[in-house]
Amino acid sequence: MPMKKRIPFVAFRTRVRDETIEGPNPYRWEVRTTEDYFSGKRVVLFSLPGAFTPTCSTRQLPDFEKLYDEFRKEGIDSVYCLSVNDAFAMNAWGKALGVEKVELIPDGSGEFTRKMGMLVAKDNLGFGMRSWRYAAVVNDGVVQQWFEEEGLSDNCESDPYEVSSPQNILETLRTHNTAAAS
Repeated sequence: MPMKKRIPFVAFRTRVRDETIEGPNPYRWEVRTTEDYFSGKRVVLFSLPGAFTPTCSTRQLPDFEKLYDEFRKEGIDSVYCLSVNDAFAMNAWGKALGVEKVELIPDGSGEFTRKMGMLVAKDNLGFGMRSWRYAAVVNDGVVQQWFEEEGLSDNCESDPYEVSSPQNILETLRTHNTAAAS
């Protein structure tokens, strides 16, 4: 994705807790758009192959959660995790991992991921269409920095995870912020 490119407009179907609903599932549907998530904010967006998958669950999302406050110190307003999963899977995954700071965005149909050019087949793993692993620093809906794992392809035999790690993004932000201050 070229730098300075505006992210695509997409409406996401999310589930949000609603205290007015009684019973074991006190959630309601809410449509949130890319404008809702990105307008007027500087955010880190990272996308991964799927909820409950090994690298995503043991390293990537937990590390972004742990480093959230460090991102805030570097001028990031929010950190978003996006996956081609439905709202039910994303909410259950966040709950299972105890995620409180990183906001999970369900791209159930893969529309956002497709429009970002990151939708790949993972049929070799039985996943169907999923997101390639990437991250971006997005300022008011415009991509400032792009972190894409090597080897973007359908049915990739490996699962690269280095460039889009929170540690790499944080180091890049720190280096950029230090250079900008000089």
